[in-house]
Amino acid sequence: QVQLVESGGGLVQAGGSLRLSCTASGRTFSLYNMGWFRQTPGKEREFVSASTWSGIRTEYADSYADSVKGRFTISRDNAKNTVYLQMNSLKPDDTAVYYCAVDLHASDMYSIANEYDYWGQGTQVTVSS
Repeated sequence: QVQLVESGGGLVQAGGSLRLSCTASGRTFSLYNMGWFRQTPGKEREFVSASTWSGIRTEYADSYADSVKGRFTISRDNAKNTVYLQMNSLKPDDTAVYYCAVDLHASDMYSIANEYDYWGQGTQVTVSS
């Protein structure tokens, strides 16, 4: 049984930082694509970032939505089966529930939510102005 558990959300002032964690169990996730998405009420789930496996050992490519590029950084600790999202220079528009997800099929469409197979429960991030 695959499980993803996010943590690290909270309330922060604009300009502040948070680090989200997503710990996976049930598989060795070093061989799979991992993604972060976010969602606000009434809107579709939005791509934030992905760490995609190159197919070679532990080499990954990191991708970001334009809205977070230069402010957010995705990283992995394979020994802990954990993926992180470091969020700096936060803005009120970053307020959302953040979800991590795993793609077990190495899809090239890493920014598409439907390409992911399992999801965490989400963690709320609120940025005050």
